[in-house]
Amino acid sequence: METNIKNDLTKTDLENIKYIRCSEVDIDFVYKAFTIGFSDYIVKFELTKEQFVANFFGPEGNHLEHSFVAIHENEAVGVILGGIKEYENMKTMRCGTLAISPNYRGKGVSQKLFDLHKTEAKKHGCKQLFLEVIVGNDRAIQFYKNLGYEKIYDISYFSKKDLSDFEQLNPTSECEVHQIEFNSFTQIVNKWNYHINWQNDVEYLEKAPNVTYFEAYIDQQIIGAIAVHASGKISFLYVDQNYRNQKIATKLLQTAFLHLECKAFSTGFPNNSHLEGFLTSLGFQKEKLAQYEMYKRLV
Repeated sequence: METNIKNDLTKTDLENIKYIRCSEVDIDFVYKAFTIGFSDYIVKFELTKEQFVANFFGPEGNHLEHSFVAIHENEAVGVILGGIKEYENMKTMRCGTLAISPNYRGKGVSQKLFDLHKTEAKKHGCKQLFLEVIVGNDRAIQFYKNLGYEKIYDISYFSKKDLSDFEQLNPTSECEVHQIEFNSFTQIVNKWNYHINWQNDVEYLEKAPNVTYFEAYIDQQIIGAIAVHASGKISFLYVDQNYRNQKIATKLLQTAFLHLECKAFSTGFPNNSHLEGFLTSLGFQKEKLAQYEMYKRLV
C-alpha cells in the first residue's frame, strides 16, 4: 500500500471518508468540523455551539440541507456550508464556510465537498456560486481559482473606536431623520441600485437581531437611510446621489449614535470609494482585514 500520504493518512483512510448532508447528522459533527477547521485560521473564531448555529444558520443564510460534512472514523474532518437566495438578481449558492481539519488538507477533501456544493446548487437551479475569502489566504484563493472562481469585488473594513466627537457634530443639513421599521426600510432601499455584500443585504438584516433603521427626508422625499446594529456595526448607509455633500450621511450617523448610545462604529463594504472617503473624513480607520468576493457562473 502507498505510504506517501502525509500525516499518516493512507489511501484507504481517504477512501473511507464519508460525505453526508448536514441535515442527516447531529449538529455536533458540523460544529466540531467548523471549530477544528478554523483552529489555525487567520481570524480566530471563538464561538459556542449555540452562537455558531444562531449566526451561521441565521443571518448568514446557510441551511443544513444545502451543507455537507466529511466524517472519518466517526470524527468530523471537514464541512462546507451552503445557502441559497436571490442575490444580484440571480439565484445564487453561497459557500458560507469551508473548514478542513489540518491533518486532512491537501488530500482532496475540499475538492469533494465543493463537488457536492456545486451539484447541490445546480439541483436547485442556481446560476452562480459565490464566496468570500480573506486577502492573504493565498492557498485558499488559488484553490478557488482552480475551481473556476473569479475575484469580482474587494471588501474593505473600517472602524471608529472613539465616538466622543459625534456629540459635538452639528450637521447643517436641512433634512429630518426619523426611526423606521424594517418593512419601511426595505421599501426605501429597493429603489436604490448598487452592490451590497451578502452580509449587509436586506435578507441578512431581516434575520439579524437588534438592528435599528433610520430614514432621512427633505420635503417628504426620502433621500437617505441607515441600518445600525446595537453593537455599532453599520450594515447600510446610503444617500441619494442628488443630495450628497450636504451632511445628510453625517446626520444619519449622529442620530444613530445618539439613539443607540454606540461606543464604537464598524462597517464593511465592497468597492465604494465615495463611502470610503466620507468615513475617512470622519476619523474612521481602515482595518488590515480585507476580503475578496469571488464568483463562478454555472451553465
